Amino acid sequence: MSLKGKTLFITGASRGIGKAIALRAARDGANIAIAAKTAEPHPKLEGTIYTAAEEIEAAGGNALPLVLDVRDDEAVKAGIDRTADQFGGLDILVNNASAIQLTPLQQTDMKRFDLMHQVNTRGTMACSKHAIEHLKNADNPHILMLSPPLDMQEKWFAPFTPYAIAKYGMSLVVLGLAGELRSKGIAVNALWPRTTIATAAIKNIIGGDKMMQQSRTPDILADAAHEIFVSPSRDFTGQFVIDDTFLASRGVTDFDKYRVDPSLALAPDFFVPEDVDAPANLGPAKD
Repeated sequence: MSLKGKTLFITGASRGIGKAIALRAARDGANIAIAAKTAEPHPKLEGTIYTAAEEIEAAGGNALPLVLDVRDDEAVKAGIDRTADQFGGLDILVNNASAIQLTPLQQTDMKRFDLMHQVNTRGTMACSKHAIEHLKNADNPHILMLSPPLDMQEKWFAPFTPYAIAKYGMSLVVLGLAGELRSKGIAVNALWPRTTIATAAIKNIIGGDKMMQQSRTPDILADAAHEIFVSPSRDFTGQFVIDDTFLASRGVTDFDKYRVDPSLALAPDFFVPEDVDAPANLGPAKD
């Protein structure tokens, strides 16, 4: 049940969900490539690949900070190959990097759609493509996408069709690759949060400080991802996992520990299917 000695390549790991997944693996003693664009401090975004590397090593892991744009095929291949060379292989790929803009089509510049498509869908495909040659040599290889279940309802697309298409594109990669790679023993799964997660995207793009307080911390996704990674890759693949439902199935009962502010009701995330019941109270935490 440990990731000690395992090697993870995580896109967008300089902050937020990607960094939380990295830190959870680091506590086991894993090797982590932090593949992200932020090499210099950003005025509105906390952390760089180098500060993330410091935190990972302080937590007990080994870090390899890589300046990487997932839209650059050659850079992706070089980064994955360098990771495998440095740590003696590759066990887990986490496609976490994502671009977002929640606007209807008429209010979306096509260059912005191109960015979302290139980072979300195409970037996921490129990283997966170049990781497979290394993953097929691992004992328990996993590819994980931070993307939603394929719940094809109009309500999920109508408010922001360009983003929905780009994000669901990541999930379509899960659907296809799970079948393509099953015979190789490489698991391909998706993980998505039931509630909003306290990240820069929530604060700066979606809901501001108030929604940050109504969110769960990235730790819930980190714990769910860890449970996926320690699952047998030949048995657990092609799954579209909602964080709290999955953790409940693995014996977790305390979900209040993930709340930013227990006195507030949690804000629901979009793309969560109605038939996946919440295992815990989403209103204000009870005393």
